[in-house]
Amino acid sequence: MSAKTSDTKDQPTEAPHYHGHRMRLRERFQSAGPDALSDYELLEMVLFTAQPRSDKKPLAKSLLRTFGSFAEVIHAPEARLREVKGIGEATITEFKLIAAAANRIAKGQLRERTLLSSWNDVIDYCRTSMAFADKEQFRILFLDKRNQLISDEVQQTGTVDHTPVYPREVIKRALELSATAVILVHNHPSGDPTPSSADIQMTKAIVDIAAPLGISVHDHIIVGKNGHASLKGMRLI
Repeated sequence: MSAKTSDTKDQPTEAPHYHGHRMRLRERFQSAGPDALSDYELLEMVLFTAQPRSDKKPLAKSLLRTFGSFAEVIHAPEARLREVKGIGEATITEFKLIAAAANRIAKGQLRERTLLSSWNDVIDYCRTSMAFADKEQFRILFLDKRNQLISDEVQQTGTVDHTPVYPREVIKRALELSATAVILVHNHPSGDPTPSSADIQMTKAIVDIAAPLGISVHDHIIVGKNGHASLKGMRLI
């Protein structure tokens, strides 16, 4: 009996099953690229960095059930992330670093470009920056006469369904920056980008004040996790 016990102790400890899984994921990511991974697999790879021990597949799937998609997990409010069992400060920091990097890259793509000829970049940037925020934000892209970006500013942050916007303050800031055009942007945390009657009225008020001063309102874009809406495209301005 004692010899049997000794043999058991001398056996090498097997590596946890998830070690091989991690290696296979990394190899697939490196050979086939990120599109070869599902949302939960990509999320697993992020979790590997913040939490180097234990199987991360259950946690990744739990996060997706809670928030919906990879992008929604990464942009989720910190308070809600803390409610998820298994999520600590290191993981939250990792998520917010990825969100900040995505935003910085999208913003960089707008620089030194004529925005009206790079409309997909404008939409991508607006969605990356605002679509998953839990409160309404009102952002303005200020443009010069060549339709290049002078400044990108968040003018107001409101509640889950309302942001106070003051048309005269918008135009005052445009004049301070010597902008000749603006693109208005705000988000709908509900996910539905359909403009409200208040959105339309506010936009028309800004257009009415801007026009006599030679400032063009190119568009008002509303973004949500379910898509975007263009008031210009909908012929509402």
